[in-house]
Amino acid sequence: MSESRFDWPVRIYYEDTDAGGIVYNANYLKFMERARTEWLRALGIEQDRLLAEGVAFVVRHLTLDLRRAARFNDQLRVTVSVKLLKRVSIVFEQEILDDAGLCLAKGEVVIACVDIAQMKPFAIPEQLMGVLSGAR
Repeated sequence: MSESRFDWPVRIYYEDTDAGGIVYNANYLKFMERARTEWLRALGIEQDRLLAEGVAFVVRHLTLDLRRAARFNDQLRVTVSVKLLKRVSIVFEQEILDDAGLCLAKGEVVIACVDIAQMKPFAIPEQLMGVLSGAR
């Protein structure tokens, strides 16, 4: 993981494709979600521990620009970059790249920290904020 960008490998399986043999559009979001989870894990942050403390990260808003199709058996890289770290939210820029580095999909994802019991915005815990700030 570089200081500014995290990369996560993804291989396309048959189950990821639609009847036309290309990756079904919603699966790009799944790949991005997995990469964000692995980014947190690489920082030593396990989401199940956060959940046990009553804190969760939830998607608040996203945009996705699908540029080129991925197909069965392709090997891709999903990137994670923090665009903006705020008191209650994180704005990520993510790309899905083919093995030649060509951008297949690009997205911006806004994640909000919430108190699970109330499902209301909750300030990112201070210790966690310190880790996240160091990863930018």
